[in-house]
Amino acid sequence: MLHIYRQITGLKRCAPVVIAQKRENATRYPFEPLHIVAKPRTHFLRRFWFRQLRDQPWQISDAELSELLSVLSETRARLLHIYFGHIGVHLLPLIQTWKNPSIVSFHGADVMVDMDKPAYREATLRMLDAVTLILVRSESLRRAVVDLCCDPKKIEIQRTGIPLEEFPFRDRALPKNGQWQFVQAGRLIEKKGLPVTLRAFSTFLKQHPNATLTIAGEGPLLSELQKFARELGVADCVSFTGFISQEQLREIYYRSHIFLHPSQTGRDGNQEGIPNSMLEAMATGLPVFATEHGGIPEAIENGVSGLLVPERDDEALARALLNAAQDPGLLSRIGPTGAGAVRKKFDLQQQAQRLEDIYLRMIAKPN
Repeated sequence: MLHIYRQITGLKRCAPVVIAQKRENATRYPFEPLHIVAKPRTHFLRRFWFRQLRDQPWQISDAELSELLSVLSETRARLLHIYFGHIGVHLLPLIQTWKNPSIVSFHGADVMVDMDKPAYREATLRMLDAVTLILVRSESLRRAVVDLCCDPKKIEIQRTGIPLEEFPFRDRALPKNGQWQFVQAGRLIEKKGLPVTLRAFSTFLKQHPNATLTIAGEGPLLSELQKFARELGVADCVSFTGFISQEQLREIYYRSHIFLHPSQTGRDGNQEGIPNSMLEAMATGLPVFATEHGGIPEAIENGVSGLLVPERDDEALARALLNAAQDPGLLSRIGPTGAGAVRKKFDLQQQAQRLEDIYLRMIAKPN
């Protein structure tokens, strides 16, 4: 994931080593040293045994544990940072066996998904008890982890970081001839609220027929969303780009007038931390219209650095868009203010430096 790659490569005082099960997109994410601990041939059977027959989260085998310990010894690792809570559960035997400090970081879906299952909740609690420190991306995620009965003293907020030099601020001009351009970017999954975007856009289009919407990203809901756009009669005004590069996405931001991100809690409990694409859009000066969901209100002050509406409320989102079209001063105010908020709280250099401070503090602690 890009936000993890940015965090790792932003470190200056610590020498990170990456351990993964496989390598993908090596040209997009060039990094060394990287050690591959591949899934064993029996991984599928082991996962089936745990999840389907025992209704428990699977954990690494003794052979995988031995190989991971070997890599940690070979690289003389002094601290282990595990990204995502559910991966921490899988690696619980490693956390319990290794003698050095370990950190697990939560990013959103890994807090609530499957927590209604006693075995999954119990395994997560054992993992939280075993690690030295828990990092979360937002105050909302901190509260969710505390609600799992985790010791609040073990939790710290470590925000995502945006490379501000890649998203310089640029003033936006109001559209000519009502040619409003909206954009939403991210995985095409339930918690992104894309049907809400399409319904709100459909309402806006009735008064501003020259408007267009770009949905950038890929995911399992693509065909369903395309069908929904046809049913709403807006397919000709909606562009689904699929996966695009950061450079292509940035250019879409600069030619757009409003960024949409009506996030919502998924039926499985999946929720946002603070969406990276939203922060990137804000950094460029693009006004953001989002929802009162997850960590979003920690990045956006409603009416000041963006607009927030309730979850799943396409009518409220449509009203906000229509009102903005009648109030040119609103967008010219919240765009620069939103960019300033990102620069103040989500600068990658500052966040990477803070993460290193955490690493060095953990390493310095006596075992």
